[in-house]
Parts: sequence; structure tokens; C-alpha cells
Amino acid sequence: MELIDRFKYLMKLNNLSASAFADEIGVQRSSVSHILSGRNKPSMEFIQKVIARFPKVSADWLISGVTNTEKMELSGNQANLETKITSTPTLSLNNNKTITKIVVFYEDNTFEEFYKG
Repeated sequence: MELIDRFKYLMKLNNLSASAFADEIGVQRSSVSHILSGRNKPSMEFIQKVIARFPKVSADWLISGVTNTEKMELSGNQANLETKITSTPTLSLNNNKTITKIVVFYEDNTFEEFYKG
């Protein structure tokens, strides 16, 4: 998934049009339009505004598509929790399929992705 696709995915999860996304992060609508069309690349300031507005979105994921499976930030009444994975459990739905990725969707339309290993 490319950076532009991650912006589109974030917009879809939050039910935002390009215009509404621009309004949410505080940039001109034309800026979002140009980035989504591939005309311009997003600036660091643009990415920072996205992360500031959607704090549950990992900067690593947004920029490079990589998630950190060793740190989970739990929302609500739960405290931040750091986990160290000491072994890699194998979860299977049947004999032919193994889970490699889990996506958790929250009530506020944010999400986190967790990858095996």
C-alpha cells in the first residue's frame, strides 16, 4: 500500500471526503486534491497535521506502511501497555490458513494493525 493509499484508507475509515479530510487536518482542499491525484507529494508538515488530528495512527504506518507490534497504546480507561513478544504463537483457522495480521477497529473510527513476527 502506497502513502496515498494510506491517506485514502484513513479517509474511508473516518467517512471523510477529500474536502472534509482537508478541513479536519487544517489544510487547503486543493492540497489534498493534488496529493491524492499524485500531482504533489505530501510535505512533512502535511503528515504531521494528519498525525496530530488522528493520534491513534502510527507515524511509522502512515509514512512507510510498517507497524510496531511491540507497543500497543490502549484507549479509554486503560493505561498504555508495552508488550514484549517472547515467542511467536501460531494461530490457525484451519489446517491451511495462518493469521498474519489483525486489524482492530475502535468506536471512534480509528484502527491499529498488528502483524505476526
